Amino acid sequence: MAMTIKEEETRKPLTAVEDGPDDHQSSREHPWMVYFSTFVSVCGSYELGTCTGYSSPTQTAIREDLNLSLEQYSLFGSILTIGAMIGAITSGLIADYIGRKGAMRVYTAFCVAGWLVIYFARGALALYIGRLATGYGMGAFSYVVPVFIAEIAPKNLRGLLTAANQCMISAGVSISYIIGNVLTWRALALVDLAPCAFLLFGLFFIPESPRWLAKTGHQKEFESSLQKLRGKNVNISQEAAEIQRII
Repeated sequence: MAMTIKEEETRKPLTAVEDGPDDHQSSREHPWMVYFSTFVSVCGSYELGTCTGYSSPTQTAIREDLNLSLEQYSLFGSILTIGAMIGAITSGLIADYIGRKGAMRVYTAFCVAGWLVIYFARGALALYIGRLATGYGMGAFSYVVPVFIAEIAPKNLRGLLTAANQCMISAGVSISYIIGNVLTWRALALVDLAPCAFLLFGLFFIPESPRWLAKTGHQKEFESSLQKLRGKNVNISQEAAEIQRII
């Protein structure tokens, strides 16, 4: 009899420490919104790559169609870096002021405008303006995309997801170069504009960076954003407290 009671008491803690419904669901729930948000944001990284890769396969065609000298086309290729420098310098201030999503909308608008100007260009000046605008967006994306991904990703996925930024840049350069040997230079400008359209559309369906929301004092939006990113059944109290402590 004593042995039976002892065995029952030994078994009791096993029931007591079982995961509750929330903990059990949290351990199995995948952060699909994090994956989707990363996919949307790295369209900006891909756009960065297409801006870089555009000038190489289109050189001969643009020079022939618009009667440009080698010096004029060289300026068209290099002016991209001037815009990128300006974009990189100003991106941090803008992203901190209007948020990561708002900043990506602004930079995407620059890229869209730039590609359209290049598409309709009839001379060197229009090409320069379009290239400068896409360069600005490109430089700004180089900052805001990896920051956004790092701020939304959980610790165990942060390294993997931030690596997607560089992978998409490389993919953009390569694909732009490959299809640029098949398409006309105006058609390639429209194709390179496509990721901007997807990015603008996708931004309506992803949450803002919870860390930025916490930093700017938007407490309710901060908790809502973090909950959407981690999943509706996940207990975010510990992570939320840690973010607020760090910020």
